[in-house]
Amino acid sequence: MKIWTYLLALLAGVSLSVEGAIYGELGKTIGKLESSFYNFFVGAIILGIVVLFLGKGFLPYTFQAPKWELSGGVLGTIYLTILIIAIPIVGVGIAMISVIIGQMAMSILIEHKGWLGSSKARVNKEKLIAVTLMTISLLLIF
Repeated sequence: MKIWTYLLALLAGVSLSVEGAIYGELGKTIGKLESSFYNFFVGAIILGIVVLFLGKGFLPYTFQAPKWELSGGVLGTIYLTILIIAIPIVGVGIAMISVIIGQMAMSILIEHKGWLGSSKARVNKEKLIAVTLMTISLLLIF
């Protein structure tokens, strides 16, 4: 079962690169902020329909949840909008590798500190080497 999770995560990564390239181009046509707005507007409609028919959670809890748990929407908007601005300037590859390096570095720190409800995982030399090699790959591609 774990292999399917890894494959789905890989597919998510592929989708992010394709999405970034598409919305980078759309941003040239309709505007960068408008492109980001379009993404979230269409996504909200599609997800609203999916939740309506398949949702099994408790959406009203949103109003009771700790405010920090709701920050993901803001962070997702910032992420996509930055990509829409950056991709036409630096390209999909450099933008996405930069995102991955940022994700790796921050996730190592979050897990090391046990922040945001994550389980603790100590920083080790393998993790530091991985971030260093990814940074070197960015410099080589740049």
